[in-house]
Amino acid sequence: MAGGWQVAAQAGGMLLALLGWVCSCVTTVVPLWKSLNLELNELEVWSMGLWQVCVGQEEGVLECRPHGSFLALPPDLRVSRLLMCLSNALGLLGCLLAAPGLPVWTPCRHPPAAKRRLLLAGGAALGVAAVATLAPVSWVAYNTVLDFWDDSVPDIVPRWEFGEATFLGWFAGAFLAAGGLLLACSARPAGTPPPMPAPACPQHPEARVPTRGHHPHAKNADLVI
Repeated sequence: MAGGWQVAAQAGGMLLALLGWVCSCVTTVVPLWKSLNLELNELEVWSMGLWQVCVGQEEGVLECRPHGSFLALPPDLRVSRLLMCLSNALGLLGCLLAAPGLPVWTPCRHPPAAKRRLLLAGGAALGVAAVATLAPVSWVAYNTVLDFWDDSVPDIVPRWEFGEATFLGWFAGAFLAAGGLLLACSARPAGTPPPMPAPACPQHPEARVPTRGHHPHAKNADLVI
């Protein structure tokens, strides 16, 4: 039976892993990786994601257009597509592996050693998913900073800035990493108490076997004259 701190760590790690996986999926889908405000037309706000480019107007109208070709995308967006899809798959796999390793999982009763292996495998998958989320988000953010401060581009040219999905992706990677770490640390076997000696079974007085050379009625024999 896992200790109290292990149960709390496993519950917290599972919640963080699920939250990180959901945030990672949202980061992959939403077209908010980059944002652009046009000084000539402040009523339009452009936003770019891994799959499409959208234009939002002040009236609340949002028009989106998917990217024409995967090969036409910049290298950072192409790699980000692959890594984010890998992160979503590994995050789901990590949650599915870690769930049967929890002590509250009762549909299938696994031995403690198998539960520890499931928790370790789930924590490892979540750790890789965290790296696969943080790497593309940080790469796109780094390139956005370089393009924003590029002196070779005239000042009148609009510059792309960070979008909301960038910060959401960083939170998702942190949640996945923290959840995987908690699940992996809680998989350590708890100290087992030393085995208690089995109590001796009392025998009935009439069932005792007399020793050799000793008569069961020796005391009565001494009283006979």
